[in-house]
Amino acid sequence: MDRYIALQVFRQVAEQNSFAAAGRRLGLSPAAISKNVAELEAHLGTRLFQRTTRRVSLTGEGALYLAHVQQGLDTLAEGEQLLCQAKLEPVGVLRVSAPLTLAMTQFSSAIPAFLARHPHLTLELDLSDTQVDLVRDGFDLAIRGSRELEDSGLIARKLTAMPYAVCAAAAYLERHGRPATPSELAEHHCIRFSLARSDVWTFRQQDRVETVPIDARYSVSSSLAIMDALRAGFGLSLIPRPYVAADLDAGRLQTVLDDWHTDALPIYAIYPSRHYLTPKVRAFIEFLQACLPPASSPAQKPGHQA
Repeated sequence: MDRYIALQVFRQVAEQNSFAAAGRRLGLSPAAISKNVAELEAHLGTRLFQRTTRRVSLTGEGALYLAHVQQGLDTLAEGEQLLCQAKLEPVGVLRVSAPLTLAMTQFSSAIPAFLARHPHLTLELDLSDTQVDLVRDGFDLAIRGSRELEDSGLIARKLTAMPYAVCAAAAYLERHGRPATPSELAEHHCIRFSLARSDVWTFRQQDRVETVPIDARYSVSSSLAIMDALRAGFGLSLIPRPYVAADLDAGRLQTVLDDWHTDALPIYAIYPSRHYLTPKVRAFIEFLQACLPPASSPAQKPGHQA
């Protein structure tokens, strides 16, 4: 017995007071109508209709059951309608995890305009530099920076790559001088992002590669705190250049080692599956792509443990 069809048959017979009328409404033969009613009654162990050759009427048990069936079928229909709407436009709750500084410096100011364009969407944005488990923690999307994508079964779409710069305040450079080579960083006060996987900074200049172990006087898990320390003239730090772009433009900070470069950090949108990608997730990814510099390579999949 197909329970859903049987419930629809029961409802139509009850509302039409006729097996034949119910069959015409549902496009089923009289035999199919009778079979579904009989199987439903057998499943419930109770008689739902009183039948004569001239009329059909509900039993007391049938009338009680009908109220619940009508409510249940109507709720299912509403759910299907909402899903159809959700497949066409961004609706419902969107849960996103993103690094704090990336959001604050690159796209959080544009979120009110994004939500204004999508009035049926509710955004829950969790800002943290720690990685979340998308499935376990119930996130639709995570924004993460990683040079090594792990095969987790998740989808990773590259959004951009963040270039790095070594910078400091002019006051600090006046007191301590400007390093001419990466190795001279060992003589300076360095500020380290403590969530980085390595305490070594790697620099390249044509065919030369220099790696510098960083014995930082100040390690901190927030790039915003690093920016505060840089502005205060505490020391030098290797930090994503977009984070400090406004400070560099205003002259509050200056770059050093400009003839050396470090590898840019790829930024990915991570989500559970590309199948049935909902409009709300697609809309937020498009929003991020508009806020961030374009990626240099297309979407990738080996997934990412996020």
